[in-house]
Amino acid sequence: MNKISFSLSALKTLVFTLFGVVFFFASHIFVNAEETTDIRPNILWLTCEDVGPHLGCYGFSASNTPNLDSFAAKGVRYLHAWSNSPVCSAARTTIIAGCYPASLGAENHRSSVPLPQSFRLFPQYLRDAGYYCTNNVKTDYNVEPSHSGCWDESSRNAHWKKRKNGQPFFAVFNMTITHESQIRNEYALKRDPSKTPIPPYHPDTPETRRNWTQYLERITQMDEQCGVRLKELEDAGLTDDTIVFFFGDHGSGVTRNKQTPLDCGLRVPFIIYIPEKFKNLTPKDYCSGKFSERLISFVDLAPTILSIARIKIPEYMQGKAFAGKYETEKRRYIYGFRSRIDERPELIRTVSDGRFVYARNFHPEIIYGALGNYSLQTPMTQTWRELYRQNKLPEHQKFFWELKPTEELYDLQSDPFEINNLVSSEEYCSKLEELQTARRQISLEIRDVQFFQESILLRRAEKSTPYDFGCSLSRKNYSAVVLAAEAATDRNTATQKILDLAENSEEAIRYWAAVGILLRLADAAGVDGKRPTNATSKLFAEFKSTVSNLLKDSSPSVQIVAAEILGRFGTNDDVDAAVRLLLSLTHFDKTPDAILSQSALCAMDSFASRLSGYREKINSLNAEDYSGRSVGTIGGVIRSIKQQLALKP
Repeated sequence: MNKISFSLSALKTLVFTLFGVVFFFASHIFVNAEETTDIRPNILWLTCEDVGPHLGCYGFSASNTPNLDSFAAKGVRYLHAWSNSPVCSAARTTIIAGCYPASLGAENHRSSVPLPQSFRLFPQYLRDAGYYCTNNVKTDYNVEPSHSGCWDESSRNAHWKKRKNGQPFFAVFNMTITHESQIRNEYALKRDPSKTPIPPYHPDTPETRRNWTQYLERITQMDEQCGVRLKELEDAGLTDDTIVFFFGDHGSGVTRNKQTPLDCGLRVPFIIYIPEKFKNLTPKDYCSGKFSERLISFVDLAPTILSIARIKIPEYMQGKAFAGKYETEKRRYIYGFRSRIDERPELIRTVSDGRFVYARNFHPEIIYGALGNYSLQTPMTQTWRELYRQNKLPEHQKFFWELKPTEELYDLQSDPFEINNLVSSEEYCSKLEELQTARRQISLEIRDVQFFQESILLRRAEKSTPYDFGCSLSRKNYSAVVLAAEAATDRNTATQKILDLAENSEEAIRYWAAVGILLRLADAAGVDGKRPTNATSKLFAEFKSTVSNLLKDSSPSVQIVAAEILGRFGTNDDVDAAVRLLLSLTHFDKTPDAILSQSALCAMDSFASRLSGYREKINSLNAEDYSGRSVGTIGGVIRSIKQQLALKP
């Protein structure tokens, strides 16, 4: 019995001992696993300017990008990544705010609008969580204050190496070598331009081949700079501790890519590498060395970075996290937006499901080629425009220089260059209706305030913010403005409907009525809207009474469109009335609104050939009389008017 008792006692002791050992190691393993999960990754962004998916790793064989190709081999490449805007400031505003600029009123290029007090730029949340945040170096945000409290350092010397020992970092390095200005400047080519592939929508000229070749060579130089940044990370032993992103800020800087909110101007190369240590943060579709079909866009970047850093995403952000702790479901659509760029007004909305791209043009009376003075400096653009004027282009290359259709629909699978508009095809009616609905829904969902002309919006939101102004509108009142914009710019809308809109009590609706009248007159003036005929004169007579009333409207923005109509299509007396109004709005001492002045100048530019009787007054216009972030663009339109009148710029 004693032996048996001893054996049982010993066995109990052994069991408890073993249980204690197992519990000890299990608890430590569990704790270590939790500690590993809680480790915050470093985050490195390598961004470049004006680059589409023209990289070797995206199957573009004419491009030499060994560093990015190697990087892509261990990360994931996204095939459908959109920048939301085809120009830098609006695209970067989308990124930094985590909201669509169209809802912030911050879509117009080089604008500066206030954000609601509760909104913050997303690096501020990272800094609060202990991250060291640096930006090297471009900001270019359309919100104010542009980056107050956003970065620990934003300069050409900003670097993650300056952080405290062990501090996680979020670092941005922006490569500017690929910018539009760098593909048209003086540069000794190393490649043979005759071997460079060019898209069919561009004429095959020496200037075109040179611009595309220089673009590809700049991409190779950018690739080398990316290699340097990746080597820095490796040399510091941080490759396995850092999640790395690479992307361009919108499509290429070549004309008909940049500023064009189709796939050609919005799709960017987008590559992410997530080390094995952080596999719990990878997107559900993450597969090293592969492509992802997931739809993503720049509005998703801020919430994704916060999700990766395990920071709760603010409810006001409109993007969807596609990685990290708070990853959401996949998008069904991605969206594109285009408003004023430089001195040229515009409003285009696009949506894609990854295969089809739909565009709704709310200023079809403005040609795609109505570029600002800055963009017209590109040699290939000048040659292309001249070939159009000489009638030496095939139909698909004329499109850029002629009045736009109200709607566009392209199948990227069969038409990757977006040349064959399918809007009139019965085969694609259901897809057209689907994307039309998606476009309307996003406008209502985010309260796209850019349907209020820029000066109208800024004045109406003067005591709050454009975002708050949009939110203050009832669904009924907001929808009325959007529906007016749709009706006025639909070429099938009855004339009486346009005249009724012109009598509406809402100035934004009267503005769209004026645009609708301008569109119909432009349509009657040839494919480019610049060749009035007897039919134009007859149509003008039908609208004359309404336009004369709009010239006396209480809203200066409505007056300006009416003045443009009179200046382009009216009699000499009508021109005099239009010029008197527009000149009164272009003088800074008469109006503190530089944007309003810019709109008036653009209207005058559209009929500058009829301004010879006002040469002295026009010659006195000076861009230095204006102030604001967009004053540089005012200089461009003043130069354009003076050049047409053979005046010294």
